[in-house]
Amino acid sequence: MPQYSLIIPIYNEEETIPEMYRRVSSIMNGLDGSSELILINDGSKDKSLSLLRDLHQKDPRVCYLSLARNFGHQVAVTAGLNFSRGKAVIILDADLQDPPELIPEMLELWQQGYQVIYAQRTKRKKEGWFKRFTAYVFYRLLRTLADVDIPTDTGDYCLMDRQVVDILNSMPERNRYIRGLRSWVGFNQTSVKFERDPRYAGEVKYTFRKSFTLAINSLISFSKVPLRISTYLGLFSAIFAIFMAILVLYWRIHEAKSPLTGFATIMIAVFFLGSVQLISIGILGEYIGRIYEEIKGRPLYTLSEVEGFDQEIK
Repeated sequence: MPQYSLIIPIYNEEETIPEMYRRVSSIMNGLDGSSELILINDGSKDKSLSLLRDLHQKDPRVCYLSLARNFGHQVAVTAGLNFSRGKAVIILDADLQDPPELIPEMLELWQQGYQVIYAQRTKRKKEGWFKRFTAYVFYRLLRTLADVDIPTDTGDYCLMDRQVVDILNSMPERNRYIRGLRSWVGFNQTSVKFERDPRYAGEVKYTFRKSFTLAINSLISFSKVPLRISTYLGLFSAIFAIFMAILVLYWRIHEAKSPLTGFATIMIAVFFLGSVQLISIGILGEYIGRIYEEIKGRPLYTLSEVEGFDQEIK
């Protein structure tokens, strides 16, 4: 079995794969034990899968999975974790925004006894102000609301001990947020600081819509605060409605000609109460939708091609 497993999800990364392999293989060559590079093709529509086949033929350390369709980044990472065999497992992205050159530093900390070492960004190079601002707000909001302590400014780039990986693989939940799950399991954790580089080539895969979906998923998965918010909104609207009812009765009795007892007041009350109800139903719907996904019991992913896991790693 290999000593180290490196997991990289791939989605339409034909422009970055050659440089990614060059830099990662250079790091692997300098490691003090055997290693495997697990590449997960997440339903790519370009030549990514063909390049993975070529790398496997050229380098027996390269193993790859090809998912039957695009299942998403978190599921692709989960597939890599399921197939990993190393005592230390490293997750990183193919766009080279997460520099592979941090791996030796992570391994030093792992050998010192840390079981989770996550990369923490101190700077985002060449990213727009909107992206930096929304990321800053999201990570701090999540840390405030979540039931576990999820470090700020961290992505999926990390090293995890085999014990931690085995626990993650035993978790059956479908809506996975890896960086939250690795915080939830506990163990001895620390960070390495780095400045995030711009994407090496190609287009950004995490669009605003995907990032927003991931943010909602993380909040729903690790916090019950949204449910409490809907409760508080209901209580507030009930108190407000009682207060307004008293005022309207007072105005009706003592100031019959007051404009505040007319159509405008009724419409404001209707719109306010209606919005509170819709917000509360929407929050409940998010949680119920996740319950629905879990109880169906479908597999997280389906595989169309698997290569390299039945051979000895040297």
